[in-house]
Amino acid sequence: MRKSMSQLLVAPMLIASAMVLVACVTINVYFPAAEAQAAAAEFVDKVIGDQAAPATNPPPKPEEKKQPSAYQGPRFDPMSLFINSAQAAEGVDITIRTPAIQAIQDRMAERFQSSLEAQFSSGALGFGKDGLIVVRDASKIALKDRVSVNQFVADDNRDRNAVYREIAVANGHAEWEGQIRQTFAKQWVASARAGWWYQAADGSWKQK
Repeated sequence: MRKSMSQLLVAPMLIASAMVLVACVTINVYFPAAEAQAAAAEFVDKVIGDQAAPATNPPPKPEEKKQPSAYQGPRFDPMSLFINSAQAAEGVDITIRTPAIQAIQDRMAERFQSSLEAQFSSGALGFGKDGLIVVRDASKIALKDRVSVNQFVADDNRDRNAVYREIAVANGHAEWEGQIRQTFAKQWVASARAGWWYQAADGSWKQK
């Protein structure tokens, strides 16, 4: 009887341990979409410049202080059996402030504001659905400028591919590159000015 009872107790403990281990794996591969969006907005706004339409959302209200409950005793966190608080929070933030990322950002900002911006305003260029720049209508580029504009576009797309990869690697998750790219692709459109062109998910062109 004693042996069968111990066997009955071991099974639930093994199941509980397995569930906690699965939770640990989930934390390690979690993609912080909100943090990535904030990082993309910061990066893109510097590249495009500060003439984009300002946000109309009101500033967040300060949080009200919660009254302390009658009992504030320590709470048991089952995750602490496997990982500490610092490890649990790892991967939640997205940094774009590494020397390599900022060097790419500086190049893109200089190139965009000195050479590419006018081509977006004319409708010659558009933001592709893959986070790259596309020559949408070459007829809107003066003949004498077509070679240089094509070169600028190629250089910028090379930097774009590099920065999406670099951000993923710099944050310790190379597998996030595709999600970083998708986040940035949406942010280029969100930060675009009225009249600029962008590519929809189905490949069609739309004007903001």
